[in-house]
Amino acid sequence: MMGGIKMCGIVGYIGDKQALPVLIEGLKRLEYRGYDSAGVAIHNGYGINISKAKGRLNVLEQRIDPDQLQGTLGIGHTRWATHGEPSDVNSHPHTNQSGEIAIVHNGIIENYMKLKDWLEKEGYVFISETDTEVVAHLINYYYRGDLVEAVRNTLDRIEGSYALGVIAKNHPDYMVVARKDSPLVIGLGDGENYIASDIPAILKYTRRVYLLEDKEIALIRRDGVEIIDQYGRNVKKEVFEVTWDVESAEKGGYPHFMIKEIHEEPKALKDTMASRIVDGRVNLNDLNITREQLKKAGKIIIIACGTAYHAGVVGKYVIEKLARIPVDVEIASEFRYKDPLISKDNIVIVISQSGETADTLAAMRMCKNIGAKVIAVTNVVGSTASREADHVVYTWAGPEIAVASTKAYTTQLLCMYMMALDFADKLGRISEEQYRRIIEEIKKLPELAQEILDDKEIIQRCADETFNVGSIFYMGRGLDYAVAMEGSLKLKEISYIHSEAYAAGELKHGTIALIEEGTPVVALATQKGLFEKTLSNIKEVKARGAFVIAVAMEGDTEIEKEADRIVYVPRVYDMLAPVLVAIPLQLYAYYVAVAKGCDVDKPRNLAKSVTVE
Repeated sequence: MMGGIKMCGIVGYIGDKQALPVLIEGLKRLEYRGYDSAGVAIHNGYGINISKAKGRLNVLEQRIDPDQLQGTLGIGHTRWATHGEPSDVNSHPHTNQSGEIAIVHNGIIENYMKLKDWLEKEGYVFISETDTEVVAHLINYYYRGDLVEAVRNTLDRIEGSYALGVIAKNHPDYMVVARKDSPLVIGLGDGENYIASDIPAILKYTRRVYLLEDKEIALIRRDGVEIIDQYGRNVKKEVFEVTWDVESAEKGGYPHFMIKEIHEEPKALKDTMASRIVDGRVNLNDLNITREQLKKAGKIIIIACGTAYHAGVVGKYVIEKLARIPVDVEIASEFRYKDPLISKDNIVIVISQSGETADTLAAMRMCKNIGAKVIAVTNVVGSTASREADHVVYTWAGPEIAVASTKAYTTQLLCMYMMALDFADKLGRISEEQYRRIIEEIKKLPELAQEILDDKEIIQRCADETFNVGSIFYMGRGLDYAVAMEGSLKLKEISYIHSEAYAAGELKHGTIALIEEGTPVVALATQKGLFEKTLSNIKEVKARGAFVIAVAMEGDTEIEKEADRIVYVPRVYDMLAPVLVAIPLQLYAYYVAVAKGCDVDKPRNLAKSVTVE
């Protein structure tokens, strides 16, 4: 199964075997998709028993009493937290109040707060902080003896993405599953059947599967599978015969996690704006920065390292542009060792994919000790940064396995845009027209990102032509320069080619001396007001023999007169271009590294999270 972000892993089994060993084995195959917590629910013929625990799967295994979890029908879950920090209570499976209905869920329920408020007025009591518990109570609300119908009615009420597995006390002979925008496969056995978020979980038991499509619901018994659409009409499926090995299956059929994660970016972007852009407005529930705090702030300080720092550079531009607040961007390892000019009124934004970067955490604590308000932008719920910050904005990118960050970066950018709009709106420094225009353009980003991924052959060709060079230079102006730094870093990380990024106007201040015949230069030219100037800089390096790969917006065909190769990105509001431009630069770095035979997912000397100085 290719494409789609996997925030969590779910498995299920019905047959004649004990369900528990099958569920545990399946969860082990899916743990890389989420490792905040794990849990299982098993029907013993009379009722449902549940065991779940915060932490990796081995914590659950140590806690389980197999004698208490006997049964041949069960569901399991390994969690990547989005709503609610990692804890025993927030772990899946979730149940209704009586414990007679149990569910596992992969995805995000965008309207869960509205549904939760309504259900509480109906007398339902919530014990977790998750969006998933809403689904369990909704199924209970609609249940009148027909579990399939209760699930159908529930799906009509929820907005967002889901892969669901549902079992009930009154139905020991089947489970109900459904999906929308989150993957789910049904494994077909002899007198037994399986469900899983993805194929690796069940490869040990079967290679015959149904690939469930959006808004399809399946009733799964030991001896058969019935599939219906959202209107209750029967759906006939072709059996998909899996030929991949387990390792390939874990990567969704892709050769590397990095390319898989690049292809997950449209979905990651969509999920990151889910429930945050509602009715044409930014709604950052966890960001309670007031108008008064913004007016008193004096300045905003963004602190980060590596890729996250580059996201901060973009953040500086958009916050200053829209909210008109001065912004400093600091490298965490430098910030903490100088005598920074910071006051208790300043607002500090720390950006860290893992939320565990040592230098960033140390800088954050320094700021907190002074009394400054700290906002953490992180991908990991329950991380140190998320726990210690005053406010948190999560990038719902899902687990990122490859060392080189891709989808975490583009979702960090999206969070910076949403914060900039929030600040500008609170301060009254953006017109309603401009605000709504930017929102509408943001909403297009997932679709436009997918267009780039669907037409990437030119990027691969550029890589094939340049992979054996000694140096590659990147240049751009304004926001293009910020993205050029990230593109250059990606190339260095995974291809080991020397690379530097320059503000294009600085070329003649020394850098142009390094350009000689055949030197590749990646020139970014997406900023309308700077296009002509960038074009002039391209001419300068071309005159010295450079091989120019240009990235420009569709329609700016004038660049074809100067560049050797052109990669066009879909036209979008200039300010949002970095999100789209990042993708071809990630792809270029990837294809160069592959052509060189490098270990793309695990580049030498690097780690995913830098937890020491």
